[in-house]
Amino acid sequence: MKQQWDYETDYLVVGTGAAGLSAAITAKRNGLDTIVIESTDKWGGTTAISGGGLWMPNNPLMRRDRAGDSFEEALEYMKQTIGNVGPWTSEARMRAFLMGVDHYVNMMRDEGVRWTRAKAYPDYYPDLPGGRVGRGIESKPYNRRRLPKQWRDTQRISIPAPLLTSDMYLLTRAWSTPSGFLHGARFVLRMLGGFATGQLQGGIGVALTGAYMEIVLRHKTPVWLNAPLEDLVIEKGVVVGACVKKDGKTVRIRTTKGVMLGAGGFAANKEWRKKYHGVAGWTSAPEGQLGQGISIGEKAGGTLGMMDDAWWGGTAANTNGSETMHGFILNERSDPWSIVVDQTGRRYMNESESYVDFGHHMLERNKTTPAVPSWIIYDRRHTKSFLNSTLMVPGAKKKLAEMGELVQAATIEELGKNMGVDPAVFAETIERFNEFAREGVDKDFGRGRTEYDRYYGSPAAKPNPNLGTIEKGPFIAHKIYPGDLGTKGGLVTDEWARVLRKDGSVIVGLYAAGNNTASVMGHTYPGPGSTIGPAGVFGYLGALHASQRTRPLDTINEVASAK
Repeated sequence: MKQQWDYETDYLVVGTGAAGLSAAITAKRNGLDTIVIESTDKWGGTTAISGGGLWMPNNPLMRRDRAGDSFEEALEYMKQTIGNVGPWTSEARMRAFLMGVDHYVNMMRDEGVRWTRAKAYPDYYPDLPGGRVGRGIESKPYNRRRLPKQWRDTQRISIPAPLLTSDMYLLTRAWSTPSGFLHGARFVLRMLGGFATGQLQGGIGVALTGAYMEIVLRHKTPVWLNAPLEDLVIEKGVVVGACVKKDGKTVRIRTTKGVMLGAGGFAANKEWRKKYHGVAGWTSAPEGQLGQGISIGEKAGGTLGMMDDAWWGGTAANTNGSETMHGFILNERSDPWSIVVDQTGRRYMNESESYVDFGHHMLERNKTTPAVPSWIIYDRRHTKSFLNSTLMVPGAKKKLAEMGELVQAATIEELGKNMGVDPAVFAETIERFNEFAREGVDKDFGRGRTEYDRYYGSPAAKPNPNLGTIEKGPFIAHKIYPGDLGTKGGLVTDEWARVLRKDGSVIVGLYAAGNNTASVMGHTYPGPGSTIGPAGVFGYLGALHASQRTRPLDTINEVASAK
């Protein structure tokens, strides 16, 4: 029976985060008629509310700055940090990612993205072979007035300010150190400059998705909001189209070159979180992350990988009372005069370690000792010296205390009682930690040992910028959970972002990138932007492959230079 189609296009892109928008831009540049669909009424996905950074080893900006990186060193670092945990972390995929970096960054620059480097931001394991500082890049602040009003109004927004990821580590101590104060003043001047010139500035993820969407619209690529993917149309094992809900009814779209699934992970899917992670999930990802793209890809024959993992990190409850939407804890646990303990009052990790390790360790600890939630303890100097994203909202402390998420006390003994831990055990933990802080060496977990640890430290704390005694009250104990920035398991893809079956064969016409897929970064997080970097590059490579499917493809360089 002959198929009936409502629309026809070369390439259908599902999702409007970094993966989807990158694929749409690449496809159009390479001559493919393209349609982009988004399941919600807001575009930008998880990328829009993220830090907006991309981990891009050996990128053109590094070479411009003579920052001393190379393909070989970056590959060695990825092998050291990631290992090989499945076909999604194969050397072929690592090489594809690294070799795609140059072409991707330059393409987006040519399209108008204004890149800048986070020069001081280290890799998360800088002491391992191949580790470097300054591999992260991001979009400079973006004037949202460059977008038509319809698209400004529907952009997903986190912080409506011209913020850079490279601002954060200094802004968090803007009123406690000279370098932080100077950077804070510069940030205020940047904001005032935007207001004075009539700009509507956005930073971090808002800037990145705004710059990308401007390109998509300039290419005259249709973007449909409130248009969820319902199913794929398959003929003789080849994806030839899709069923999409548009304006309240199902429409059928014929695709001649393929479908790119960039619809995100399943961070907001409680049932899946319980099934795969053993927790209901406390996430900072948006509400649309339900795993639809993953389930539809699996139904089409795709195999899944690493569904048990996420881009973990410490999170804390919001004052709105949401059970699952939490605020992400970053500098708060790394700055001095703070400590994390489990529900017995004992310390069990390096609080300054990378956020994915922090989440893994909390979940692992909970298998033997109650640690979900744990407690993060703040000395008075911490609360007065550093930005605390979850406590800075007016009335937050009182509301969180009413919710049972926070307790305060004048003494350590009283704080332990209010937390419900054994006061003697807790006092012993604090005293041992205080000895380490005075000496400047964390003999239990090595906090403050690496350059990454120290990135969020403070020069006001000596001799170790990450350690400070817990001895000046009043004290705060705040519950902290193993939350996430999104999930990192999904469809297994090859070096061209093609979805694979369980036997390793390719589903022709079906591509996937970003959190729809099992991440090339495996169970770890090599550096700042390890989510968005590969999402963008594999979105790019998938679209390039689709545009060149009529001839053999032998090398990544051949594909990446094809037009």
